[in-house]
Formats: sequence, structure tokens, C-alpha cells
Amino acid sequence: MAQDTFHLIVASVGETLFDGAATSVTFPTSGGEITVLAHHEPLVSTLKTGKITVRTSAAEPKHFDVTNGVLEIAGNRAVALL
Repeated sequence: MAQDTFHLIVASVGETLFDGAATSVTFPTSGGEITVLAHHEPLVSTLKTGKITVRTSAAEPKHFDVTNGVLEIAGNRAVALL
């Protein structure tokens, strides 16, 4: 994995929506919208209704609708459980 990427997992019960390298991802958290980059400080937050936007080396970002969930960031990895 390149230094400007991090491992991202976006999953719901019984389904993995995304599992791979991301350059940035924007989450709708209970504290407001945040954008996560590689080597982000550790964080745990709840997610609120909105869209998760994942940017990779591919041209087009991927979007996932979310109504609630939990986000954990640690060790150059982010996991969103919806």
C-alpha cells in the first residue's frame, strides 16, 4: 500500500461494501462531516444519515448511503460498520 493511502473497510451485516486502499474518505459523523486521510489520528465516532464518499486512485469516487453506524480509525486503517 502506498504511503498516501490507508486500508478502508465499509461493511454492513452480512455484506462488505468496500475493502481496499483509499486516498481519502468523507464520513457524516455525529460531530459533523469529516474527511480522513492516511495516518489519521485514532478516532471512534458514531455515523449519522448521509453519504460516505470514498476516493481511490480510480477516477470516480464511490458513494455509500448511511443511516447510522460506527467508525473506528487506528493504525492507518478505518472501519465503518453500518
